[in-house]
Amino acid sequence: MTVSMRTPLGRVQGLGSAKAGVHHWWHQRLTALALIPLCLLFAALLIWLAGEPHAVVADWLGSPVPGLLILVMIVAGLYHLKLGMQVVIEDYVHTEWLKLASIVVVMFGCILLGLACVLAVLSLMLGA
Repeated sequence: MTVSMRTPLGRVQGLGSAKAGVHHWWHQRLTALALIPLCLLFAALLIWLAGEPHAVVADWLGSPVPGLLILVMIVAGLYHLKLGMQVVIEDYVHTEWLKLASIVVVMFGCILLGLACVLAVLSLMLGA
């Protein structure tokens, strides 16, 4: 048996939780909770508007309340996607540069997709 001269802090440094993941964990849970009613509403909307002409769907989505709810669902869904993919990448990608590159690609992909979706819904809402 070898006797270590290191302090208990020195033995565990870098091996445990630094309490930095709590913020990330809470955001993921809150977005998941928000997405439950939003996705149910969106599914009901799809069923209700099935078979309607494009103009009717565009007019309905362009009204303030449905348009705002769709925007909230898009933003919450993409943020939840970004958080979840980051956890998967951090857990399963072990090469540091590939891990960082993957997280950056996911982040920019979510931002670009979010901007495209937000612009599409805003164009319906503003009647462009």
